[in-house]
This record gives sequence, C-alpha cells and structure tokens, in this order.
Amino acid sequence: MNNRLLEVAGPPALIFMWSSAFIAGVIGVGAAPPMLVLFGRFAIAGVLLIALALVTGATWPRGRVLAHTMVAGLLMQMVQFGGFYSAMGEHVTAAVISLVQGLSPVLIAVFAGVLGERVSGVQWLGFGIGGLGVGLAVLDQSSFSPTGLLLCVVGLLGLGLGTVYQKHFTPKIDPRAGTAVHMAVAAPFAGLMVLAGGDFHVSDPGRFTGSLIWMVLVNSMGAFLLLNTMLQRWDATRVSRMFFVIPAVTAVMAWLVIDQPLHPLTIAGLAIGLAGTVLAAPRNPAPPGAPRTPAGSPVIDLHRRGVRPAY
Repeated sequence: MNNRLLEVAGPPALIFMWSSAFIAGVIGVGAAPPMLVLFGRFAIAGVLLIALALVTGATWPRGRVLAHTMVAGLLMQMVQFGGFYSAMGEHVTAAVISLVQGLSPVLIAVFAGVLGERVSGVQWLGFGIGGLGVGLAVLDQSSFSPTGLLLCVVGLLGLGLGTVYQKHFTPKIDPRAGTAVHMAVAAPFAGLMVLAGGDFHVSDPGRFTGSLIWMVLVNSMGAFLLLNTMLQRWDATRVSRMFFVIPAVTAVMAWLVIDQPLHPLTIAGLAIGLAGTVLAAPRNPAPPGAPRTPAGSPVIDLHRRGVRPAY
C-alpha cells in the first residue's frame, strides 16, 4: 500500500472496520440464531485463512504446540464470541459489548500474576473506573438483561484467558497459521451447539448472508491485514491510539445504522470506561530497539503477546 494513502486513509479505515464488526454481529444475530452466525463466520473464515496461510508459506504448529493453539483458539474464538454474540441475542447493545471487549487489557492486568507483571494501585483504580463506565452504559439501556451482561463477562473472560494462555504456551506461533487453526477448531464446536439447540431458522437470509460476508472479509481478514501493515510501518504507539475511540465510534454507528439508542448515560459510560482502560492498561517498558507499546490498546497489547486481535 502506498505510504501516502496509508497515512490518509489507513486510520479511519481501521477504526471503521473494527467498529463495524459489532454492527455486523447485531445484524446477523437479528436474522439467525447466534451459534448459527458463529458457525458460518468460523467455517468460512477458517477455509479462507487456511488457504491464505498455505499460499503465503506460513509455518504450521505441530504436536504439543498445536494442542495449545487449539485450546487458545477455543477460548479466544468460541468462548469470546459465543458470549458476545449470545449477549447480542439478549438485546445487549453494540456500544455496551464494544465497551466490555475494550476492557480486555484491564482483565489481562488482573491476571498479571500469571503473566509475571505487577498490578499498580493506579491500574486497580482504572479497573474500578472502567467497570463503573460499563455499569453506567448498561443502566442506560431500555431493557436491562442480567443474562446478557453475564454473557458479556463470559466473552471477556474468553478473550482474557485466551490471551494469557497463548502468551505462555504459543508465544512464537506464526499468526497466519495460528489464526487459521483458531477458526478451524472453533467451527465444529459452534456447529455442535447449533445441533444441540436445534434452531436452524434464518428469518432474513439476505441480512444473514450479508452480515457473514462482511464479518469474514472486512472484519476477520481486511482489518487484520491493514493492522499488520500499520504495525510494520509505524510505531506501535501511533497505531494503538486509534483503538481508544472504537467504543464511541461503535455507539454512533449503532445509532445511525441499526437505530440503537445513544443517551447521555451511555455517552458518560463510554467516556468513563475509556478513562479506566487508559489507567488500568499494562505499562511494561518495551525491549531495547522494539517499538514502545502504550497502555490501553486492546489490539496492540494482544499483538505484543503474539495473539491475533479479536475482530
């Protein structure tokens, strides 16, 4: 990609693609059962990513590393998205789900003992502030769903635990092959859950198909390729700053595209959640010669740990 084009169009394109994942998910779940949407996403993305990994000569994991990669994939894909998509089925808004997912670096800071890091008082304060922001955004919803909020927590735990697991057991895996394995192992589990639920009804085939195409091509592949291009050419600090605005952009997109309400409490919750995420994110110094990674980026923190971003 031309450097000038990347400078001008790259940041808004990445923010748009990342935020749109939540909108596409809500549209898909509105047209079909959450597990059916997940199965379609994992199966199609898995086939395309396997092909991409083969064409580009990715190094595939084997033996024990492959087993660990499969466990990480189940946590980061099946548990995370199973929780978040099921929460969408409970009518939790895209803004709230985006804000909860944005707290992933905070959760990783809570697991700092496993990661060999120290949690400072400021980080604990940030964790509390971030939780308060989520609470405000949830309270602003017209129909509060305790089940939906619990499912959001399940999704966040899947992302956080998957990140910790992958950092410890597969830190050097090729991201192309690793992501392909993640999708390939998650798809059968989603398929089994579809069979167990017995619900195959698609109320709107057009919206279902359109959301799947968008999630696979734009979210699972396009955003990932653009992100890696930026990380290759720019300092990680510059890239990470973009992700602070994603919950707010998601909220505005949800209001404009799918008519989800954007009330003052939601806006306040997004602002407070952002402040908490910035305070609570890990502040490890980068190794000599490595780009400095700031606190707060859900994507850069994952990337530094050898994990492909969630969307």
